[in-house]
Amino acid sequence: MANKLVSFDFSTLVAAIRQTHEYMAVQVGRAVNVSLTLRNWVIGCYIREYEQNGADRAKYGAQVLEYLGRELQNSLDRCYTARYLRLCRQLYTTYPQIRKSLISKFGWPGKGKSAISELPMPPAANDSHIVGTLSAHLLVPGDKLIERLSFTHFVELIKLEDPLKRVFYEIESILGNWSVRELKRQISSLYYERSGLSKNKEKLAELVRSGAEPAEPELAIRDPYIFEFLGLKPREVMSESALEDQLLDKLQEFLLEMGHGFCFEARQKRILIGDTHNFIDLVFYHRILKCHVLVELKVDKFTHEHIGQLNTYVSWYMKNEMTSGDNLPVGILLCTQKDNPLVEYALAGMDNQLFVSKYQLELPKKEDMQRFLAQKIKEVKLGE
Repeated sequence: MANKLVSFDFSTLVAAIRQTHEYMAVQVGRAVNVSLTLRNWVIGCYIREYEQNGADRAKYGAQVLEYLGRELQNSLDRCYTARYLRLCRQLYTTYPQIRKSLISKFGWPGKGKSAISELPMPPAANDSHIVGTLSAHLLVPGDKLIERLSFTHFVELIKLEDPLKRVFYEIESILGNWSVRELKRQISSLYYERSGLSKNKEKLAELVRSGAEPAEPELAIRDPYIFEFLGLKPREVMSESALEDQLLDKLQEFLLEMGHGFCFEARQKRILIGDTHNFIDLVFYHRILKCHVLVELKVDKFTHEHIGQLNTYVSWYMKNEMTSGDNLPVGILLCTQKDNPLVEYALAGMDNQLFVSKYQLELPKKEDMQRFLAQKIKEVKLGE
């Protein structure tokens, strides 16, 4: 007999839709993560094969990834930096078991299940160069890895040189459904080493899992690797809240309408500092001051961590974005809590007094910024 729908009341309807949404969000997140990881493994496979057997590899030598990155950024996407390509190669050399997942999912090579089966794949014999792996019976199966871990998880895992330690964190990440942040936290807390020394490993594992931060499927799209893979812009996925998003819109308009030389450059500007992705709320170039102006908005009270974060961004711009004729970049931090707006400017060590005087003349006065922020918060909240 055919299954019948359950009898719905309103609360059951809400619960059923919520459960369906959450389940499908997990499936979508996993599908995107699987595709991204497999793509990057294949890219790493091609790079490694070229480095070993490329007909003209001597022409590029040790700089092959730099040349390749520039070529791919021009023709495909700016995500293909030399660093990113190096990560792809590391993924391939660290996780040979992912090959079986490609074969089972796409019939690769030459099984004809999909278009990808027609792409060239070096034979398995070429995997003999892969080092630092455990014997096959200790490896976590490739399909389990790619179904449960994102590429960003793999970025953290491939940093671990000890293969046994890497497997330990793979298993714990899967069992605990760890977020990437939780994985990094546990590695930093020496969980593997503490587990080795512990007389009651199961109790330690139970304590760790009970306090671990789980991965939230609805936030997976904010992963920088994911939204680059999907062709999304940072602004589309990085808004912290409706209030912050609306305030940033108004703030952007406010600064541009002042007519003092602000030229808009970017919203949610992504910068990479070490291995960490960071996002600057607003970036302008001031044509009169001849410097970048970085604006950070925090919808909470002022803390020293906020000023430290902004100063880090300013310092990064000093090193990586300044060109001949530019003055030192300026950071503007806006913090707000209810009716108590606080504005702080980070001068990032500017000691040219003439420039500071001009800066004070050309940039908005603190009082104007305070009035603007207080008024816009009221407008936004009235519109809720």
